[in-house]
Amino acid sequence: MAGLQVKSIRSLARGLEILQHIQNAGAMSLSDLHRVSGFPKASILRILKTLMEEGVIWQRIVDGAYLASYSLHDRASLMNREHELIEVSSPILNELSDKVRWPSVLAVPRLTHMEVIETNAPKSYFPDIPLGPIGFRINFLRSASGRAYIAHCDSENRLAILNRLKLSSHKGDLIAQNDARIQKMIERTRENTYGARDPDFGGHFDESRQAVDDERDSIAMPIRISPHVPGVVNMTWTMRAMTREKAVELCLPALRSAVEDIAAALQKEKLNFTW
Repeated sequence: MAGLQVKSIRSLARGLEILQHIQNAGAMSLSDLHRVSGFPKASILRILKTLMEEGVIWQRIVDGAYLASYSLHDRASLMNREHELIEVSSPILNELSDKVRWPSVLAVPRLTHMEVIETNAPKSYFPDIPLGPIGFRINFLRSASGRAYIAHCDSENRLAILNRLKLSSHKGDLIAQNDARIQKMIERTRENTYGARDPDFGGHFDESRQAVDDERDSIAMPIRISPHVPGVVNMTWTMRAMTREKAVELCLPALRSAVEDIAAALQKEKLNFTW
């Protein structure tokens, strides 16, 4: 931070201060906020309007007080659950890399994609295979990780995801328009017990393997805590090293053991995963 030669955003700092006052107090009026912050009421009103439009606060009818939205608590709770998931999964992913040598990622669902939250790539025997960094977006319907999740999550969640993807403008989500193809993919994934890449998926969210080819293949398995699937673990290898059939034969047992160990550890800790 010391090396950043830029100015801070004063209005953002003020907005965050107002939000913090509301969160700390539980509910505050305009007069309360003016008194504790010392900001002009006109400035506070603009901040409050912005925070309300962004859905992080709301105004109570009975007294006009401002309160933090429940969505903030949900977001904080989600972050806590994911930190717990990472903490439990990291040593198991480390052991997995020792067994299969190929790298893996731990990914969790977002509204329209999967997101990488942990990877053992730096520990694997093949660290030169650059897997998506933390925060990397993974296509739901073409990737091994996305397919493992879609096939094994609860039906209500699956339907909500597919409906959102049908409205997507991303080229990589067009498969969502083909209900028969999606159903066939789900059935095949369940039959195999693991997710596998679409043949036309070369690692890019939108482009086909003809346009962008990472020359890899992947399989993935869900972490299951019935009826929830808090995340998935994949394994990626180079296609010139072995076929998918060989990878399944050699590595699927270790991958299955890893997700089962993660699920068992989560249940042992009695963590409340409601995704």
